[in-house]
Amino acid sequence: MDNKIDVAVIMGSDSDLPVVAETLKIFDKFEIKYSVNIASAHRTSEFVKECVNKAISKGTKVFIAVAGMSAALPGVVASETILPVIGVPMEGKALAGMDALFSIAQMPPSIPVACVSIGKAGAKNAAILAMEILSINNKNLSEKLVNYRKEMKEQILNKDEKLNKIGYQKYLEETKH
Repeated sequence: MDNKIDVAVIMGSDSDLPVVAETLKIFDKFEIKYSVNIASAHRTSEFVKECVNKAISKGTKVFIAVAGMSAALPGVVASETILPVIGVPMEGKALAGMDALFSIAQMPPSIPVACVSIGKAGAKNAAILAMEILSINNKNLSEKLVNYRKEMKEQILNKDEKLNKIGYQKYLEETKH
């Protein structure tokens, strides 16, 4: 069995899993090999290091770190590797994820973390960004991403055609927006 992975996903809490599932669904669709761990930057810092080192030993090329509130996890992961780290800020009750967004986006010089949008959109964007990084040296993946964008374009054009054909009221009824 091949134990190689392309992307290591580390989330700060199991409550992040429904959002992280959006990332994993995309990886499954594109046949990207990944690992997933739950590790807290504050409560299990040694385990975070272990996860990073284990992922590196399995050939990972990109990390995705998902965290809310102080969102220290992406920065801690970045401090342990020179590989690209993508931070996904999670929505929170008190500040709706803005605290996590600012924490990830405001990394100190020389320890960069790419920051995507908050929540599910960010989880999806993290998967796409990780694959774009991987596609630099993978023509097959690059072609899959080009086709994916074409599919998205066609979906939007089809929706526009339907909207203009049936009108906004019927469109809303049919799509339940």
